[in-house]
Amino acid sequence: MRTFKRFSYKDTNLRVAGEHFDAITSEIVEQRKMLEKYIRRHPDFKTSLSPVSLLGDAPEVVLRMAAASMKTGLGPMAAVAGTLAQLGGEKALSLGATEVIVENGGDMYIACAQPLVVGIHSGDDKFGDSLAFEVPASRIAICSSSSRMGHSLSFGRCSLATAVSEDASLADAAATMLGNLVTSSASLQSAVDRVGAIDGIDGVMAIIDGQIGMRGNLPRLVKNQDAHMLHKITRDRLSF
Repeated sequence: MRTFKRFSYKDTNLRVAGEHFDAITSEIVEQRKMLEKYIRRHPDFKTSLSPVSLLGDAPEVVLRMAAASMKTGLGPMAAVAGTLAQLGGEKALSLGATEVIVENGGDMYIACAQPLVVGIHSGDDKFGDSLAFEVPASRIAICSSSSRMGHSLSFGRCSLATAVSEDASLADAAATMLGNLVTSSASLQSAVDRVGAIDGIDGVMAIIDGQIGMRGNLPRLVKNQDAHMLHKITRDRLSF
């Protein structure tokens, strides 16, 4: 059975399973410090809602966020949680871990040696917590955004927007983009089609007003049978 440990640093709230927990959390803290240092020199990187030009000596965390920003048209910070999750996971893999799961406030980087069921906390009155993804052994990112949960900026009215990719930076930004575009049930399918067509996105799913829109190669959707799911949700200290 997988065992998860929790870790918080400022507004980064993690659940981590796998070997090298200390190395993962230390790497994420260090990457965040490098990001903060960069932002002090380039404040627009934090505040812009669209892609920005970079300074010449940008660190890896910034480069990954900027690449996702360019693909989605959003500001770079739309990719921060997924980027940190993957950098932490990659640190464990570089140290020889055979499996690692890093969840950063609902954005997950997964390198699993055995199949994994990921519960879906939809925030939707119809679906609630009844759904889950059945993830095969793989390296994959599953990132989500919502206009109903958490403190992150969203211009839509989406209960849940989820994007799947091998690139957690891109999945994170794409989920935010999808959440922005879903403003009504009438906009659901066009939003799903637009975000699902981005190069590097494997699949997307959005939920609004009891309706689900999907596109691409998502993990298999199954019934969530975890009676303890509500206790496993990583809640941001600023969320509601």
